[in-house]
Amino acid sequence: MSTDQPADQPADQPGAPYDTRLAAYAVVLDEQERVLLALWNEPAQKRWTLPGGGVDLHETPEQGVVREVREETGYDVELIGLLGVDTGVIPASRRLKGEGRPLKAVRVLYAARVIGGELTAELDGSTDEARWHPLAEVERLPRVGTVDVALELQRRSAARP
Repeated sequence: MSTDQPADQPADQPGAPYDTRLAAYAVVLDEQERVLLALWNEPAQKRWTLPGGGVDLHETPEQGVVREVREETGYDVELIGLLGVDTGVIPASRRLKGEGRPLKAVRVLYAARVIGGELTAELDGSTDEARWHPLAEVERLPRVGTVDVALELQRRSAARP
């Protein structure tokens, strides 16, 4: 979605045109105090992220996160609860595909548990592999900031598997 603004408005200034992306992610923990992460392959340096991603037009965030977790990890999940909503602005200069406008990222974060499926890698997608990581080792991983935000929300939440 873009806002309407005169063409002479600087791209990253308040009121300037921008895109919005709605995404949903899951914090999936197991009984061994491990978190399920997916290796995001789109930036120059691959980084670990939560399984999840963009919500399709006719999906709810809940439907989108369940679908994305299945695509990226092979697991079927049940949502336990809403952890929170995280937002951020990505300047036009940092957009991966050079869209020319800043992006307002809206990330809906859920707690979830595995109810079926088998750990598998996504084929031809934005992630290369999924893996369980001990919570104590996450801080040493190359990761996106959303991982830290979501794990902090998880720690403060009663929505635990």
